[in-house]
Amino acid sequence: MEFTPGTYALATGLIFVVSVVFAMLGLGGGMLYVPIFKWVGFPLKGMAIPTGLLLNGITTFSAFLRYAREGLVDFRGGSPAAITGLVLAPVGAWCVQFVSREALIVLFAVVVSVAGIRTLMISGRPEPETRMPVGRRILVGAGVGGLAGFIAGLLGVGGGFIVAPMLMAMGYPTKEAAATTSFVVTFSSFSGFLGHMAEGHLDPWLAGLCVVAVIAGSQLGAWFMAARARPGWVKKLYGVVLLAVAAKLVQGLLSD
Repeated sequence: MEFTPGTYALATGLIFVVSVVFAMLGLGGGMLYVPIFKWVGFPLKGMAIPTGLLLNGITTFSAFLRYAREGLVDFRGGSPAAITGLVLAPVGAWCVQFVSREALIVLFAVVVSVAGIRTLMISGRPEPETRMPVGRRILVGAGVGGLAGFIAGLLGVGGGFIVAPMLMAMGYPTKEAAATTSFVVTFSSFSGFLGHMAEGHLDPWLAGLCVVAVIAGSQLGAWFMAARARPGWVKKLYGVVLLAVAAKLVQGLLSD
């Protein structure tokens, strides 16, 4: 299938904007990367999901490097989730072949809606002052990280929408939760991407242009979050964006 230069340019510009916003929360943006590719005309399974995972991993890794320099990443608390996500993401990628396009879109919309509602519910809460004990953080983190990794491989997202609320529930302040999420999600994103690459799905032009866009956007977003952003309005923005994406996905499915 041939795509015009305008299609590539539109996708690249939208990806840059999304990477700025999502890097502020330590997320890869896969929840919007995949719908963006679908909306501009790229095939869902053949191009949108694997490319979304690649960009998701690059966004979170780029943001993680900046957060790490700021000393905001909790490596000890995030490692169990990173390991289980790394292991289970390829399993989710392998399961894609057994799920229909319509079922994937519905599942994607449901997951995005839940994440959006959850984020809006906690947006007005004060920053936590105490954390869950280390032992419980390891057990809960490993379980949730594995679930996030599986969903990452299946839907082409990084799973950060699951990891970030988990860290906040454990008592992490918003900025540290975003930073540690970027560390965890990097592993599940690249692992899921490699699972898809085993099937040979990737458009080099689309990937190359969007990689440049997400590196620039994620650095800008991570800098803004660490230096300027207010946690409350970032959470609200994130929740509203996710609900809008879910609504657009359902609308597109009903109009097909």
